[in-house]
Amino acid sequence: MASFAIKDLSFTYPLKDRPALDKVNLALGDGEFVVLCGKSGCGKSTLLRHLKPALTPHGARNGEILFCGRPLEEADARTQASEIGYVLQSPDNQIVTDKVWHELAFGLESLGYDKQTIRLRVAEMASFFGIQTWFRKNVAELSGGQKQLLNLASVMAMQPGVLILDEPTSQLDPIAASEFLETVAKINRELGTTVILSEHRLEEVFPLADRAVVMEAGRILADGPPAAVGQELRGVRHDMFASMPAPMQIYAGVDNTLACPLTVRDGRRWLSELLGSRAPAAQPSGAAAVSGAGHKRAKKPRGETAPAAVELRECWFRYEKKGQDVIRDLSLSVRQGELFAVLGGNGTGKTTMLTLVSGLNRPYRGKISLFGRPVSKYTPGELFGGNLGVLPQNPQALFVKKTVRLDLLEMLSGSALTQQEQERRVAEAAELVEIEELLEVHPYDLSGGEQQRAALAKVLLLKPKLLLLDEPTKGLDNHFKAKLAQILRKLCAAGGAVLMVSHDIEFCARHADRCAMFFDGGISTSGTPAEFFSGNSFYTTAANRMARHLFPD
Repeated sequence: MASFAIKDLSFTYPLKDRPALDKVNLALGDGEFVVLCGKSGCGKSTLLRHLKPALTPHGARNGEILFCGRPLEEADARTQASEIGYVLQSPDNQIVTDKVWHELAFGLESLGYDKQTIRLRVAEMASFFGIQTWFRKNVAELSGGQKQLLNLASVMAMQPGVLILDEPTSQLDPIAASEFLETVAKINRELGTTVILSEHRLEEVFPLADRAVVMEAGRILADGPPAAVGQELRGVRHDMFASMPAPMQIYAGVDNTLACPLTVRDGRRWLSELLGSRAPAAQPSGAAAVSGAGHKRAKKPRGETAPAAVELRECWFRYEKKGQDVIRDLSLSVRQGELFAVLGGNGTGKTTMLTLVSGLNRPYRGKISLFGRPVSKYTPGELFGGNLGVLPQNPQALFVKKTVRLDLLEMLSGSALTQQEQERRVAEAAELVEIEELLEVHPYDLSGGEQQRAALAKVLLLKPKLLLLDEPTKGLDNHFKAKLAQILRKLCAAGGAVLMVSHDIEFCARHADRCAMFFDGGISTSGTPAEFFSGNSFYTTAANRMARHLFPD
């Protein structure tokens, strides 16, 4: 029996002419692992929220959803809460208590289980998810990866038959994301739980899934085994093929009759078989290779002789007077005309570094200058009136009005521009980030990717010379990532600069001028993308991991 059977489901948000879901038909078999993908705003989150009645959005709906053979609306509140588990995109939006152990028990307590059952379930989940070492910690002390793992464990403590995950790895570093997805696969494999997961980063999740479902404009575009779906998208030259795992994309670019690889391991074998006796002799990788021919080919950073846009010298910072240092002896310089990307694990201090540059926090030791002038000497009006723009990790933090249009106009409310000029600037910004059709929508009704684009438009309206970006590609499809790169490159070409914190390795490798690894409160290493990524094992591209045994650089 299918866990869910969706029949001719259509849904339209209030005040919208075009439906967000248009006659969707989909069956999710018991124990299946299904990955749901598509461009930002295609209807993925809307569809998933219809599978959890408590999260179903308001609007006009037609069609039917069956859960275990019965209409979903007939399921009582207890069944909906316990049998259908849901993990949200942002870890902080789901946590409701202050302690890890209490969060694990919260759902069970709400369902009225006795103390003995709760203790047993909590102990089992803590052991299964490896939470024992931070079982009694405050939730505020956890990294993003730990918070998301805690959300998953809390949901699984109620033993749901279906697990729904809406872009659960969007805020996780590559290693934490990989570990999280492996845990989800283990739940599916060992417990038989039906899993439906929406995701933009398909590199890790595609090999784990039984089926891939691709959505476009509220409809099902493709449905089938992941490899077959990739081949179908390639055959019709669809934009979504650019989101497929790197081994599939590389395979598609070469005329051959071999089987299509899905994983890095498959890709390595395919590449060796394809090249055969023509394969070059493997060279020593790492520093030796980079210092040789690979270094000569490395792209020189743009603007390496230009003056500094932002400079941090020997900075130290802690949140509490007697607490541990979060930033330790940090020195960093970003030149005008440069796109500088900072990578690293969750909880290493990357976001804190951005708060120091923006003046939100101040180091207790060290100096920070912006365009040659100490940040502390700027007034807020000077700092944010064209010098500095900040896109936070949570774009919702920027939204204060009832519609996207009003939110964008709010940024220009104190300017000398006429109302007509303000409307023109807003229209230009909306067109730039492709949100023209969303201007009359409430910001909180947008998908994660749409919120990210709207927040970016709001920041760009003040035309900052230095842009601080915290996870700017989160929730974005590959089409808009390319558009974002064009926007950032245009800003840099005009003499501005971008300091970006990101977990998106592929984006950084393709578009950054310099990349740096943030670890233990400081920069451990930096270099051009070619230098930086060729020497790494995990913080590197799938293409590099696939080909490094033949082409170390």
